Amino acid sequence: METTRINLKSHQLFLMIVAAMMIFSFSSCATKTHFLNSSVVPAAEGTVSIKKDKNKNYNIAITLNNLAEANRLQPPRSTYVVWMEGENNETKNIGQVKSSSSLLSKQLKGSFHTVSSVKPRKIFITAENDPSVQYPSNSDLILTTDYIKR
Repeated sequence: METTRINLKSHQLFLMIVAAMMIFSFSSCATKTHFLNSSVVPAAEGTVSIKKDKNKNYNIAITLNNLAEANRLQPPRSTYVVWMEGENNETKNIGQVKSSSSLLSKQLKGSFHTVSSVKPRKIFITAENDPSVQYPSNSDLILTTDYIKR
C-alpha cells in the first residue's frame, strides 16, 4: 500500500516536471522570419531568428544564402549593413554582414548575430560604402522582412 502511494506521487511529480518543461520550451522558442524576395539580388534568400533571453534582450541571428558580393553590385558597394526598426519606429544600424564561400561551393553565404534590448519590428539589409553609416540608402535595399509578429 505504501509503495503504491509513493509510486503514484512519483508519477504525478514526473508528469508535473514534464508539463513544466514543455511550457518553458514553447515559451522560449525563437521567432523565425524569412526575408522577402529581392529585386536587386534576386537569388538572395535568408532567415532572421529572434529569441528573447533570460535578461529580456533579443538575440538576433541572420543566415543568408546566394548573396552576391557587394562589390559586384551596380553600382559597386563595399559591404552589407543590417538595420533594425524597433518598437519606437527608430531605424538603427546594428552591424555588418559577415560573408564567405566554401571551398566546395561558390555559393556566397552570409551571417550576422547581435543582441538588442529593443524588440525588433522589422529587419532589412542595404548595400553601403561605409559600414558605420547612420541612415540607410533606400536605393540599395537588398533584403527586408515583413513586420515581425511576436
